[in-house]
Amino acid sequence: MPDFWRDSGYHLLTRDPRGHLAVSDDFLRAYFQRPEVHPVEESCEAERALHTALLKNPHEAVSEARLGELADPDAGDNYRVVLGFRDRLVAAGTLEECYLRLFLSGEDASAERSIPVPPLFIDQMAHVIARSVLEGCEDGLRARAGELLFREQKVTIDDGTIMVADAETVEMHATTGGFGSLGRLIAEAQTPLRTVELDVLSEANAGLYWTRDQAHDTVLDLSFAGAGLDALARLLESWIRHFLDVEVSIQPVQQIADEKWVWHIGLDAEGSALLNDLYNGVEVGEERLARLLSLFRLDFAEPSVMPAAIAGRPVYLAMAMTAEGTLRVKPQNLLVNLPLAERA
Repeated sequence: MPDFWRDSGYHLLTRDPRGHLAVSDDFLRAYFQRPEVHPVEESCEAERALHTALLKNPHEAVSEARLGELADPDAGDNYRVVLGFRDRLVAAGTLEECYLRLFLSGEDASAERSIPVPPLFIDQMAHVIARSVLEGCEDGLRARAGELLFREQKVTIDDGTIMVADAETVEMHATTGGFGSLGRLIAEAQTPLRTVELDVLSEANAGLYWTRDQAHDTVLDLSFAGAGLDALARLLESWIRHFLDVEVSIQPVQQIADEKWVWHIGLDAEGSALLNDLYNGVEVGEERLARLLSLFRLDFAEPSVMPAAIAGRPVYLAMAMTAEGTLRVKPQNLLVNLPLAERA
């Protein structure tokens, strides 16, 4: 199996004894190479000196006074964000711990910098952790399903078939025909663009994913009982196991026919709101119900890890698209909302 997702930064990291990704100096340096903080032609000497120092020692303490010396206030603000994120990573020790601390209550309030983490950085963490989870995977469908954990998808439903494509890629082709700025000029001139068809992955052609892994230009079929939805379910099982050391089984279902329904988790904001309303008996219109893409039943291999009052009961999961036809999975929901006895 070839390497994949080279842009995730996975190759800059090592694993700790638990198998989690230990924060390395090279990984931290990559953030100081981002365009938001990399010096440009107009950068002052203080900014250039700061950048050079951080590349030499990515752990170097940077005071507010030093940031105040930068001639460009925007550059100072950008450094505050990146340094705040660096401090969170270093304090956590691993990417997994940093990721969990962002969403679990009781986050360490003593962290030096309490600057919010940009959603982009959260997606990047999910990206590299998903790459770790998929290490050794030979199934292109499962790797493509992994993109749902950190990239927004555009949904197309045709005669019951549910297809998801990378939203950014779809938008690029819609506005430029895949030809970049030249395509945008052609579009503005109302000249017909070349039709671009994205390949739909299946069990038969899943191998082509390994040559297209960073292009984000393949389509995943998430129809019920299909290989794509099964690949996503297996990935979510691995995601939970990796973070929480808990074994679960996740299976797609067509409906929740359970008079003792006690727990549910939405895999995205729309899915959460929909399950909440259904559970509470709120009337859900047909148009909104039609946005439901998938339902799953999650069962713990060892019921004793659940609170005693609901031990052995299934957890239902839902995934739904927005009214605009987009899907933004929030993989953190699975980690922080699972009913575990140690949290009760």
